[in-house]
Amino acid sequence: MMKRLLIRADDLGYSDAVNCGIAKTVNDGLIRCVGVMPNMPEAKNGLNMLMRKDVCLGQHTNICIGMPLSDPKAIPSLVRSNGEFKSSKEYNNAGTDIIVLDEVIIEIEAQYQRYLELTGEEPHYFEGHAVFSGNLLNGLEIVARQHGLKYSGFVGPGEPMRVGNTVVFMNMESMKPDYAPFEALKQVVEHAHEDACEVFICHPGYLDAYILKHSSMTMPRPLEVAMLTDPEVKHWLNAQDIQLVTYDNL
Repeated sequence: MMKRLLIRADDLGYSDAVNCGIAKTVNDGLIRCVGVMPNMPEAKNGLNMLMRKDVCLGQHTNICIGMPLSDPKAIPSLVRSNGEFKSSKEYNNAGTDIIVLDEVIIEIEAQYQRYLELTGEEPHYFEGHAVFSGNLLNGLEIVARQHGLKYSGFVGPGEPMRVGNTVVFMNMESMKPDYAPFEALKQVVEHAHEDACEVFICHPGYLDAYILKHSSMTMPRPLEVAMLTDPEVKHWLNAQDIQLVTYDNL
């Protein structure tokens, strides 16, 4: 079986500039899988930019930016005193898993229901944003199972994981200080596993005031837009012994 590669864009809805960057990579580039942040005010506008496009949409569940969709009083482990979500740093630097499983399930379900309202269809895949919590991952898997959805978890580099009927390997280099998107993509393709699928996770987008204030990931976003829309990159990828797929193929 030919080696397979899935290139995924996360964070649709994060901000207007991110939406514009993602739309550019769908219209003029390599992106065919896009994760939607259902709770974000710009999610609807981002989806409008992708109307009538051949794109595989998923739920990119977000519990660390903006306001929850469920009652903040019902999910105290996820929110600050003002009702906004805690930041990813607050979760990831706590030294222990501060997320309560029953509470995160409430919010995941609320975001699933909003996703249905926004798109009119089930998510083609189901996963989470930026928070490395066992209880979040367990909650996502539970809600995905309840609704018969294709759960795409997260494991460490080089660790296999099953998504649908396929063994996948997750690849995300964008948080590294010396990140060069095309070099990272070439490494993934060069070391792709036989009879499996490599998932190359991107966060393409342009920068605006909201992103500069709320995200620790800035420069990688426009660099990924440039790489993913570069005709020479597409030409190089077409010459490789690897098949581009979406979550619908897994």
